[in-house]
Amino acid sequence: MEKLETHLKLALALSDCSCQKASVKIRGYMAAKKMQFELIRVAQGNFRLGVLTGVGRTGKYLLNTPGCLLHTHLGTIPHLTQDTLHTLKQLPCVSQVTLSALAEHQEVLEEFKDGFQKFAGLHDTLLYCSLHDPAASSPTGYTTNKTVSVWGSGGRIELTVAKFVALLKSVQPDWYQCMADGETWQSNTSRKRVRKSVDRTLAHLDECLLAHQTSPELKETEVFGVVEGGDIREERVRSARETAKRPMSGFCLDGLQTGSMDQALRTELITAVNAELPEDKPRLLQGVGRPDEVLACVEAGVDLFEGFFPFQVTERGCALDFDYSICPDPERAVLEQDGVEKPAVERQTDADVNSGDQIQMTPFEINLKDKRFHDDFGPLVEGCGCYCCRNHQRAYIHHLLVTNELLASVLLMIHNTAHYQGFFRALRDALANDKLDILKRKILGD
Repeated sequence: MEKLETHLKLALALSDCSCQKASVKIRGYMAAKKMQFELIRVAQGNFRLGVLTGVGRTGKYLLNTPGCLLHTHLGTIPHLTQDTLHTLKQLPCVSQVTLSALAEHQEVLEEFKDGFQKFAGLHDTLLYCSLHDPAASSPTGYTTNKTVSVWGSGGRIELTVAKFVALLKSVQPDWYQCMADGETWQSNTSRKRVRKSVDRTLAHLDECLLAHQTSPELKETEVFGVVEGGDIREERVRSARETAKRPMSGFCLDGLQTGSMDQALRTELITAVNAELPEDKPRLLQGVGRPDEVLACVEAGVDLFEGFFPFQVTERGCALDFDYSICPDPERAVLEQDGVEKPAVERQTDADVNSGDQIQMTPFEINLKDKRFHDDFGPLVEGCGCYCCRNHQRAYIHHLLVTNELLASVLLMIHNTAHYQGFFRALRDALANDKLDILKRKILGD
């Protein structure tokens, strides 16, 4: 009750509305929330094993954490039809769509009236709506005190709070990321600019919350507040503390994406931010997908990630191939005891990878375009049960890639999605069974 009163007082202080009207609006928002985060256990510092229940308008879905969302382009997993996607099992129940892709279709969606989920034929997934596509870079320098810009295929689209909320009404997502000024991720951003981004983001949040209350279409939709602050710890803490005072369903940690800072600083900032956020609300980190970085961020207290990494790997013509098994392999143990190593594919190290550029290969993948695979008749990953690995060889994928066949991306996307989701299942299993040290050695190397 104390927390509710704090939310009410803050909303009244920041609102231009009368006290009575603001009180009704905030109470209405609080009553509409269904999503609940249950923290099952905390292990080895800040590793959090949990489950999101009451997800979606019907409240019948749940999402295990740590976990990731399904990355989509206009509601569809890149390269995969819905039928192809469902050859995979144990997929997350939430798909991420972006306003950068949907904004140019607003008029069509408004005329359709039944929301993007039905428009795109997505009958068995929930929608999380974010501002930007994490797999695509957006130009900076176009944010103002009143607007943020998103970039679609037709160019820049400027969003005010009113237009942002109107667009959400036409999309009808299950939850969404609030408007934010996220253009301070560059390392040379001034303290003054970072402070301004935090102030703007908080102002956008208050306006969006008030507009949310007058929208029947959004009454069952959850809102995630955005934590900004660039690489300045004090501003990150201020942003987190002030955002946590609002009645949020969860929190998005923005501006910490791969390429913007090193992992040590990212971990320090996430740890400081999470100390200000309530334990019973989920934390979604934007723009981070590499398995080693995911592991470090989960250790700092992150619960959810965007699932764009398999798509980036597929676009490079690569296959994810890293060991996340936490159960000892008896066969491998015998081989190693006898001094015999299983054959391994030469892979890049971090010294060969430009960590500031997300289009570069990582040490967790193999490049199937390489000519050494032209006569490799093994599966992409030994023991993988995905359709691609059960039915095709590395040599066949290599052939499809060098001849520019579209099937190459389809098969790679099936495998990469399955492998990445398997990594998150292994992470949850390790948390539940006290095997984090084993998983960390597998992912980070002995």
